[in-house]
Amino acid sequence: MLVHIVMFQFKEENKEANLVKVKGMLEALPSKIDTLRSMEVGIDVSRSERSFDLVLISTFDDQAGLDVYAPHPAHQEVVNVIKEVTSLSKVVDYIQ
Repeated sequence: MLVHIVMFQFKEENKEANLVKVKGMLEALPSKIDTLRSMEVGIDVSRSERSFDLVLISTFDDQAGLDVYAPHPAHQEVVNVIKEVTSLSKVVDYIQ
């Protein structure tokens, strides 16, 4: 199984509304992309100096599954919104 984790730092403008919007958009993806096995999306509650605002943890059977997900139109729609409302992201992919 391949685990794909992405953390996002959101811009301050409309931050709370954008967090809720992006979370909802991400949570809709498993029903649209067959290779996406699971997805968990969380909004940070600690608000610490080291925190990111939102984390995405998704799983795929293998790299090929992630390769289908990445360019999928439903995912790209979310990516376009995320690019507008975030200032930084970090990613980790690992085999479990």
